[in-house]
Amino acid sequence: MEKNNNVHNVTVKFTKEEFDNAIDKAFDKKKKDIKMDGFRQGKVPKDVYLKKAGKESLYMDALDILLPTAYDKALSSGDYVPIIEPKVDIKSIGDEGVELEFVITTMPEVKIKKYKGLNVQKDKVKVTQEEINHEIEHLLSKYNEMVVKEFGEVEKSNTAVIDFEGFKDGVAFDGGKGENYPLEIGSNTFIPGFEEQLIGMKKDEEKEINVTFPEDYHVEDLKGKEVTFKVKVNEIKEVVKRELDEEFFEDLGLEGVNSKETLEEEIKKNIEASKEHEAEEKYIDDLLEAVAKQTTTDIPEELLNDEVNHMIKRFEEQVRMQGMTLETLYEMTKTTEEDLKNQMKPEAEKHIMYRFIIDTIKNEEKIEVSTEEAEHEAEELSKKYEMDKNQLLEMYGGIDTLKYELEVRKVIDFLKENN
Repeated sequence: MEKNNNVHNVTVKFTKEEFDNAIDKAFDKKKKDIKMDGFRQGKVPKDVYLKKAGKESLYMDALDILLPTAYDKALSSGDYVPIIEPKVDIKSIGDEGVELEFVITTMPEVKIKKYKGLNVQKDKVKVTQEEINHEIEHLLSKYNEMVVKEFGEVEKSNTAVIDFEGFKDGVAFDGGKGENYPLEIGSNTFIPGFEEQLIGMKKDEEKEINVTFPEDYHVEDLKGKEVTFKVKVNEIKEVVKRELDEEFFEDLGLEGVNSKETLEEEIKKNIEASKEHEAEEKYIDDLLEAVAKQTTTDIPEELLNDEVNHMIKRFEEQVRMQGMTLETLYEMTKTTEEDLKNQMKPEAEKHIMYRFIIDTIKNEEKIEVSTEEAEHEAEELSKKYEMDKNQLLEMYGGIDTLKYELEVRKVIDFLKENN
């Protein structure tokens, strides 16, 4: 019986003899670990074990043995190609055998009105002098040096190395003390008004600074309170900016870059390459989006949920790399897992729609990649990344996965050529 044209309910039955045979195999696998009084481990007879533990104790192990065969039978019953892992339910199990029901979701009907001549334009790439100058300033800042300011006073952007202690109503409060603390003036990392009052102080000078804690300060006893900090400046440091001189180009160590002109050319080339890559990615996305507007299909709810769950797992890995957990993120943002799922659903729908479009065009235009082509690509990639070919294929998930990736590239190239 079918729910609709791409969700199929398939029943698979195993006879008493087939199930008993699976029970025997399950016991043979399990018996080496069975312990029972009066018998050595692994030597308990099957009838003795069944009398004590019951046949039911082997049902799940027997099902594990039967499932691969059941899965093959279910798929072959209608030549189904699932797009998501089929669900399986036990309809009956016992002395008379086993009856399983599979819910198999296959590719829904995808109708594309038009995928040629869409007139999607790729963005033209342009690099401005302002962008080049900004990148040069950014590059120079990496080579800036922080030096001790022998004379003069604290100025904005200087770093004042200070000792400080905070007092409320004449009493020192917890967390308000520090020694040789490097404070960049203008960073706004201290209480509002603190950094500004350091400006003009000299080395070894001491001063009392009066400030008021914000009303939303995290320590309850200090919210909105006036306090006094006793401060001493131990040292003043300033940033010495690098210049585009011979020494800088030597430190930079870029082949062929030895002047402002050659540096600008190198930076322009890099920005251009980055923008070109972004433009290409956007062009592909724009093409697929244009085709999606010409496409009608039904995205199975199970597939959408599966895609969302995969996206959440990838997101969780990214969050973990930043030293956080999803639970912490939910607390910080006052959101829930359900909120995150709803937020990801539109992107998940887009991913699925694009896959459907690519597969439909691939079949319509008979776009294929041979095993020889995939093997050749694997050879080239293994040379490029200096990896063993088998390791590379394992990383990809096998030769079939690489073949599919190459087919996707061919479909994208086809869309570009016929746009």
